[in-house]
Amino acid sequence: MNNTNISTKIAKVSGILQVIGSVSRMKILLAIGAGEACVCNLEETLGYRQAYISQQLMVLREAGLLDSRREGRYIFYSLVNPEILELFENAAKIARVNMTDLEQAFQVNQCVSTDCLAVISDPLPGENA
Repeated sequence: MNNTNISTKIAKVSGILQVIGSVSRMKILLAIGAGEACVCNLEETLGYRQAYISQQLMVLREAGLLDSRREGRYIFYSLVNPEILELFENAAKIARVNMTDLEQAFQVNQCVSTDCLAVISDPLPGENA
């Protein structure tokens, strides 16, 4: 394999690490976890302003780390590859930090938006409740 090909691959991995290396983006990824969350969930859980969360979600989507689905006017985000949580777990081990503490600190709170709650509680036609 030539050096250019290796350098390109290293740059790709480095780019992902730079994106997830932001404290706020790591909190967002941990909050979404293996489930999904809308901006109002993340706002309530993390205490960040909606505009800031939306900016960070855009960076994560552009990096290919998040998937989204729209329900009416709400967008729900999930991890494209939940294995990113394993990366966080390994980094926590290296830092001698208990990953369970991190996961519990950023569990998504129940959404406070009644409109959003209606979307979450009413399944789409053809879906099981």
